[in-house]
Amino acid sequence: MLLMTFWASFWDIIWWFLWAFAFVTYLFAVLAIIVDLFRDRSVSGWVKAVWLTFMVFVPLLTALVYLVARGEGMADRSYRASRAAREETEAYMRAVPGNSPSEDIAKAKVLLDQGVVTQEEYEHLKAEALGRVRPSAHPVH
Repeated sequence: MLLMTFWASFWDIIWWFLWAFAFVTYLFAVLAIIVDLFRDRSVSGWVKAVWLTFMVFVPLLTALVYLVARGEGMADRSYRASRAAREETEAYMRAVPGNSPSEDIAKAKVLLDQGVVTQEEYEHLKAEALGRVRPSAHPVH
């Protein structure tokens, strides 16, 4: 019975979805503020505690004040964090050693000598190592 009265009209449904969207948007904003607050090393622990206390007791007003007062710094900290993550990823990728074509060909030759692969498979592996063909979907083991 309650379900029938709640979904009584199309506009009630639209209104409910609008409020749900606003609430989810607000939750994303609050989580972004909390992440930014703990990411900022220039703010002391006491100031962070005060911000969080206000976020609990006066959440909407505190979120608006935080975004107005610290929004620009929030964007800068987010940019710096993403740039640092990208640089760390690039540094890791440079540090991971890759096989040279000569090493791949030598490994394929050992497999050929052991009889694990045929001459045709060896030629294919050699071409892959030299970059003349794309790597096969099912590598030879």
